[in-house]
Amino acid sequence: MDDVSAKRLAQPSRSNPTNPDLAETVGVLPSDRVRLAQKRLLEMHFNAGVGHIGGNLSALDALLVLHHDVMARDDVFVLAKGHAAGALYIALWSSGRLTDDDLNTFHRDGTFLAGHTVAGWSADIPVATGSLGHGLPVAAGIALGYKLQSQSHEVFCLTSDGEWQEGSNWEALIFAVHQKLNLTILIDENRLQGFGTTEAVASMDPLESKFKGFAIEVVSVDGHDHAAIRSALSVRTQGPRIVVLKTVKGHGVSFMENAIEWHYLPLNAEQYRTALQEIDDRHEKTLR
Repeated sequence: MDDVSAKRLAQPSRSNPTNPDLAETVGVLPSDRVRLAQKRLLEMHFNAGVGHIGGNLSALDALLVLHHDVMARDDVFVLAKGHAAGALYIALWSSGRLTDDDLNTFHRDGTFLAGHTVAGWSADIPVATGSLGHGLPVAAGIALGYKLQSQSHEVFCLTSDGEWQEGSNWEALIFAVHQKLNLTILIDENRLQGFGTTEAVASMDPLESKFKGFAIEVVSVDGHDHAAIRSALSVRTQGPRIVVLKTVKGHGVSFMENAIEWHYLPLNAEQYRTALQEIDDRHEKTLR
Protein backbone atom coordinates (compact mmCIF):
# COMPACT_ATOMS: atom_id res chain seq x y z
CA MET A 1 0.00 0.00 0.00
CA ASP A 2 1.39 3.43 -0.90
CA ASP A 3 1.59 6.34 1.55
CA VAL A 4 -1.41 8.14 0.07
CA SER A 5 -3.62 5.04 0.33
CA ALA A 6 -2.47 4.41 3.90
CA LYS A 7 -3.33 7.99 4.84
CA ARG A 8 -6.78 7.73 3.26
CA LEU A 9 -7.68 4.42 4.87
CA ALA A 10 -6.74 5.90 8.23
CA GLN A 11 -9.03 8.88 7.61
CA PRO A 12 -10.54 10.16 10.89
CA SER A 13 -14.25 9.81 11.65
CA ARG A 14 -16.70 12.09 13.45
CA SER A 15 -15.24 11.02 16.79
CA ASN A 16 -11.64 11.77 15.76
CA PRO A 17 -11.51 14.77 13.43
CA THR A 18 -8.46 15.56 11.33
CA ASN A 19 -9.11 19.32 11.34
CA PRO A 20 -9.78 20.31 14.98
CA ASP A 21 -10.15 24.05 14.27
CA LEU A 22 -13.13 23.37 12.02
CA ALA A 23 -14.43 20.53 14.18
CA GLU A 24 -14.95 22.97 17.05
CA THR A 25 -17.88 24.38 15.09
CA VAL A 26 -19.79 21.09 15.09
CA GLY A 27 -23.26 21.92 16.41
CA VAL A 28 -25.51 24.71 15.19
CA LEU A 29 -23.68 26.10 12.18
CA PRO A 30 -22.86 29.83 12.19
CA SER A 31 -23.91 31.82 9.14
CA ASP A 32 -20.31 32.66 8.29
CA ARG A 33 -19.41 28.97 8.26
CA VAL A 34 -22.20 28.37 5.74
CA ARG A 35 -20.83 31.14 3.54
CA LEU A 36 -17.35 29.65 3.80
CA ALA A 37 -18.68 26.24 2.80
CA GLN A 38 -20.51 27.62 -0.23
CA LYS A 39 -17.45 29.54 -1.40
CA ARG A 40 -15.13 26.58 -0.83
CA LEU A 41 -17.46 24.40 -2.89
CA LEU A 42 -17.28 26.85 -5.78
CA GLU A 43 -13.51 27.17 -5.44
CA MET A 44 -13.07 23.40 -5.49
CA HIS A 45 -15.15 23.00 -8.65
CA PHE A 46 -13.59 26.00 -10.37
CA ASN A 47 -10.05 24.81 -9.71
CA ALA A 48 -10.93 21.34 -10.99
CA GLY A 49 -12.75 22.72 -14.04
CA VAL A 50 -15.78 20.47 -13.54
CA GLY A 51 -19.56 20.85 -13.40
CA HIS A 52 -22.48 19.41 -11.42
CA ILE A 53 -22.36 22.63 -9.40
CA GLY A 54 -26.12 23.29 -9.40
CA GLY A 55 -27.06 19.99 -7.77
CA ASN A 56 -24.24 20.33 -5.26
CA LEU A 57 -25.53 23.73 -4.15
CA SER A 58 -29.08 22.41 -3.78
CA ALA A 59 -27.86 19.60 -1.48
CA LEU A 60 -25.22 21.47 0.52
CA ASP A 61 -27.41 22.89 3.29
CA ALA A 62 -28.88 19.51 4.19
CA LEU A 63 -25.46 17.87 4.22
CA LEU A 64 -24.04 20.59 6.46
CA VAL A 65 -26.89 20.20 8.94
CA LEU A 66 -26.57 16.41 8.91
CA HIS A 67 -22.86 16.36 9.59
CA HIS A 68 -22.76 19.25 12.05
CA ASP A 69 -25.99 18.89 13.98
CA VAL A 70 -27.72 15.56 13.53
CA MET A 71 -25.64 12.45 12.99
CA ALA A 72 -24.31 10.58 16.01
CA ARG A 73 -20.90 8.93 16.12
CA ASP A 74 -21.91 5.57 14.64
CA ASP A 75 -24.69 6.72 12.31
CA VAL A 76 -24.16 6.10 8.60
CA PHE A 77 -24.73 8.38 5.63
CA VAL A 78 -25.16 7.16 2.04
CA LEU A 79 -25.09 9.67 -0.82
CA ALA A 80 -27.37 8.05 -3.39
CA LYS A 81 -27.21 11.28 -5.38
CA GLY A 82 -23.58 10.57 -6.21
CA HIS A 83 -23.04 13.61 -8.43
CA ALA A 84 -23.35 15.77 -5.28
CA ALA A 85 -20.08 14.30 -4.01
CA GLY A 86 -18.54 17.77 -3.89
CA ALA A 87 -21.14 18.94 -1.36
CA LEU A 88 -20.44 15.88 0.78
CA TYR A 89 -16.70 16.58 0.74
CA ILE A 90 -17.38 20.16 1.79
CA ALA A 91 -19.62 19.00 4.66
CA LEU A 92 -16.88 16.62 5.82
CA TRP A 93 -14.31 19.43 5.54
CA SER A 94 -16.56 21.89 7.37
CA SER A 95 -17.04 19.43 10.24
CA GLY A 96 -13.31 18.77 10.50
CA ARG A 97 -12.96 15.40 8.81
CA LEU A 98 -11.22 16.52 5.62
CA THR A 99 -8.49 19.14 5.18
CA ASP A 100 -7.86 21.82 2.58
CA ASP A 101 -5.11 19.63 1.18
CA ASP A 102 -7.67 16.87 0.72
CA LEU A 103 -10.06 19.20 -1.12
CA ASN A 104 -7.26 20.34 -3.39
CA THR A 105 -7.08 16.81 -4.82
CA PHE A 106 -10.71 16.93 -5.98
CA HIS A 107 -11.11 15.36 -9.44
CA ARG A 108 -7.34 15.00 -9.90
CA ASP A 109 -5.50 11.87 -11.02
CA GLY A 110 -5.15 9.33 -8.22
CA THR A 111 -7.54 11.13 -5.88
CA PHE A 112 -10.08 9.53 -3.59
CA LEU A 113 -12.19 12.70 -3.92
CA ALA A 114 -13.65 11.83 -7.29
CA GLY A 115 -16.64 13.44 -8.97
CA HIS A 116 -18.73 10.56 -7.64
CA THR A 117 -17.95 8.99 -4.28
CA VAL A 118 -15.34 6.25 -3.95
CA ALA A 119 -15.76 3.67 -1.17
CA GLY A 120 -13.15 2.01 1.00
CA TRP A 121 -10.95 4.90 2.11
CA SER A 122 -13.08 6.70 4.71
CA ALA A 123 -15.60 5.56 7.28
CA ASP A 124 -17.68 8.60 6.31
CA ILE A 125 -18.11 7.33 2.72
CA PRO A 126 -19.13 3.67 2.96
CA VAL A 127 -20.63 3.33 -0.52
CA ALA A 128 -19.56 4.24 -4.06
CA THR A 129 -22.48 5.86 -5.85
CA GLY A 130 -23.30 7.64 -9.06
CA SER A 131 -25.54 5.20 -10.88
CA LEU A 132 -28.89 6.50 -9.65
CA GLY A 133 -31.19 4.11 -7.85
CA HIS A 134 -28.42 2.12 -6.15
CA GLY A 135 -27.75 4.12 -2.99
CA LEU A 136 -31.09 3.66 -1.24
CA PRO A 137 -31.15 -0.16 -1.60
CA VAL A 138 -27.64 -0.31 -0.11
CA ALA A 139 -28.66 2.05 2.71
CA ALA A 140 -31.60 -0.23 3.47
CA GLY A 141 -29.23 -3.19 3.62
CA ILE A 142 -26.96 -1.37 6.06
CA ALA A 143 -29.97 -0.50 8.22
CA LEU A 144 -31.09 -4.14 8.17
CA GLY A 145 -27.61 -5.19 9.31
CA TYR A 146 -27.89 -2.87 12.31
CA LYS A 147 -31.33 -4.25 13.10
CA LEU A 148 -30.11 -7.85 12.99
CA GLN A 149 -27.32 -6.89 15.40
CA SER A 150 -29.82 -5.14 17.70
CA GLN A 151 -28.02 -1.83 17.19
CA SER A 152 -29.97 1.41 17.17
CA HIS A 153 -27.73 3.41 14.81
CA GLU A 154 -29.53 5.53 12.25
CA VAL A 155 -28.88 5.37 8.52
CA PHE A 156 -29.42 8.50 6.41
CA CYS A 157 -29.65 8.47 2.63
CA LEU A 158 -29.85 11.48 0.31
CA THR A 159 -31.54 10.87 -3.03
CA SER A 160 -32.42 13.21 -5.87
CA ASP A 161 -36.02 13.73 -6.95
CA GLY A 162 -35.35 12.51 -10.49
CA GLU A 163 -33.83 9.40 -8.97
CA TRP A 164 -37.31 8.30 -7.90
CA GLN A 165 -37.95 7.47 -11.54
CA GLU A 166 -35.81 4.39 -10.80
CA GLY A 167 -37.83 1.33 -9.81
CA SER A 168 -35.15 0.07 -7.43
CA ASN A 169 -35.92 2.92 -5.04
CA TRP A 170 -39.53 1.84 -4.72
CA GLU A 171 -38.46 -1.76 -4.08
CA ALA A 172 -36.09 -0.53 -1.38
CA LEU A 173 -38.87 1.56 0.16
CA ILE A 174 -41.22 -1.45 0.32
CA PHE A 175 -38.43 -3.43 2.00
CA ALA A 176 -37.53 -0.67 4.48
CA VAL A 177 -41.14 -0.16 5.58
CA HIS A 178 -41.77 -3.90 5.93
CA GLN A 179 -38.59 -4.36 8.00
CA LYS A 180 -39.25 -1.21 10.09
CA LEU A 181 -35.68 -0.03 9.54
CA ASN A 182 -34.01 2.94 11.22
CA LEU A 183 -33.63 4.74 7.91
CA THR A 184 -34.18 8.40 7.09
CA ILE A 185 -34.56 9.09 3.38
CA LEU A 186 -33.88 12.65 2.24
CA ILE A 187 -35.05 13.78 -1.19
CA ASP A 188 -33.41 16.80 -2.80
CA GLU A 189 -36.42 18.09 -4.72
CA ASN A 190 -34.86 20.77 -6.91
CA ARG A 191 -37.20 19.74 -9.78
CA LEU A 192 -34.46 19.59 -12.40
CA GLN A 193 -32.62 16.60 -13.82
CA GLY A 194 -30.20 15.93 -16.65
CA PHE A 195 -32.63 16.41 -19.54
CA GLY A 196 -35.07 18.97 -18.19
CA THR A 197 -37.57 19.43 -15.39
CA THR A 198 -38.74 16.36 -13.52
CA GLU A 199 -42.27 17.32 -14.54
CA ALA A 200 -41.38 17.22 -18.24
CA VAL A 201 -39.20 14.08 -18.14
CA ALA A 202 -41.44 11.80 -16.07
CA SER A 203 -43.77 13.67 -13.75
CA MET A 204 -44.49 12.36 -10.26
CA ASP A 205 -46.05 15.56 -8.95
CA PRO A 206 -46.84 15.91 -6.17
CA LEU A 207 -44.08 13.57 -5.01
CA GLU A 208 -45.24 13.40 -1.40
CA SER A 209 -48.58 11.88 -2.39
CA LYS A 210 -46.83 8.89 -3.99
CA PHE A 211 -45.66 7.75 -0.56
CA LYS A 212 -49.08 7.78 1.12
CA GLY A 213 -49.75 4.10 0.51
CA PHE A 214 -46.53 3.02 2.19
CA ALA A 215 -47.49 3.75 5.82
CA ILE A 216 -44.44 5.97 6.18
CA GLU A 217 -44.10 9.41 7.74
CA VAL A 218 -43.36 12.11 5.15
CA VAL A 219 -42.23 15.62 6.08
CA SER A 220 -41.58 18.48 3.62
CA VAL A 221 -39.29 21.36 4.56
CA ASP A 222 -37.43 24.25 2.98
CA GLY A 223 -34.18 22.56 2.01
CA HIS A 224 -32.18 25.75 2.59
CA ASP A 225 -33.59 26.57 6.04
CA HIS A 226 -31.15 25.04 8.52
CA ALA A 227 -33.51 25.25 11.48
CA ALA A 228 -36.30 23.51 9.55
CA ILE A 229 -33.94 20.79 8.28
CA ARG A 230 -32.51 20.29 11.76
CA SER A 231 -35.96 19.98 13.29
CA ALA A 232 -37.14 17.47 10.69
CA LEU A 233 -34.03 15.29 10.95
CA SER A 234 -33.85 15.30 14.73
CA VAL A 235 -37.08 13.33 15.09
CA ARG A 236 -36.58 9.59 15.57
CA THR A 237 -39.44 7.22 14.75
CA GLN A 238 -40.10 3.51 14.73
CA GLY A 239 -39.31 2.57 11.15
CA PRO A 240 -38.24 4.64 8.16
CA ARG A 241 -39.25 8.19 7.36
CA ILE A 242 -38.93 10.54 4.40
CA VAL A 243 -37.86 14.18 4.48
CA VAL A 244 -38.56 16.02 1.23
CA LEU A 245 -36.21 18.98 0.86
CA LYS A 246 -37.74 21.75 -1.24
CA THR A 247 -34.59 23.13 -2.84
CA VAL A 248 -33.35 25.34 -5.65
CA LYS A 249 -30.77 24.02 -8.08
CA GLY A 250 -27.79 26.39 -7.99
CA HIS A 251 -28.99 27.93 -4.71
CA GLY A 252 -27.23 31.14 -3.77
CA VAL A 253 -25.97 32.10 -7.21
CA SER A 254 -28.57 33.97 -9.28
CA PHE A 255 -27.41 32.91 -12.74
CA MET A 256 -27.34 29.26 -11.68
CA GLU A 257 -30.67 29.09 -9.88
CA ASN A 258 -33.24 26.87 -11.65
CA ALA A 259 -31.02 26.71 -14.74
CA ILE A 260 -30.61 23.25 -16.27
CA GLU A 261 -27.21 24.05 -17.80
CA TRP A 262 -25.66 24.13 -14.32
CA HIS A 263 -26.25 20.42 -14.07
CA TYR A 264 -23.27 20.22 -16.42
CA LEU A 265 -21.24 23.40 -16.92
CA PRO A 266 -18.00 24.36 -15.18
CA LEU A 267 -17.41 27.97 -14.14
CA ASN A 268 -15.27 30.34 -16.14
CA ALA A 269 -13.18 32.95 -14.32
CA GLU A 270 -15.72 35.77 -14.64
CA GLN A 271 -18.60 33.57 -13.50
CA TYR A 272 -16.55 32.36 -10.56
CA ARG A 273 -15.81 35.90 -9.38
CA THR A 274 -19.46 36.88 -9.77
CA ALA A 275 -20.67 33.81 -7.87
CA LEU A 276 -18.33 34.46 -4.93
CA GLN A 277 -19.48 38.09 -4.76
CA GLU A 278 -23.14 37.09 -4.81
CA ILE A 279 -22.64 34.67 -1.94
CA ASP A 280 -20.87 37.35 0.10
CA ASP A 281 -23.58 39.91 -0.69
CA ARG A 282 -26.40 37.53 0.21
CA HIS A 283 -24.89 36.64 3.55
CA GLU A 284 -24.20 40.29 4.36
CA LYS A 285 -27.89 41.06 3.81
CA THR A 286 -28.92 38.32 6.24
CA LEU A 287 -26.76 39.89 8.96
CA ARG A 288 -28.30 43.36 8.66
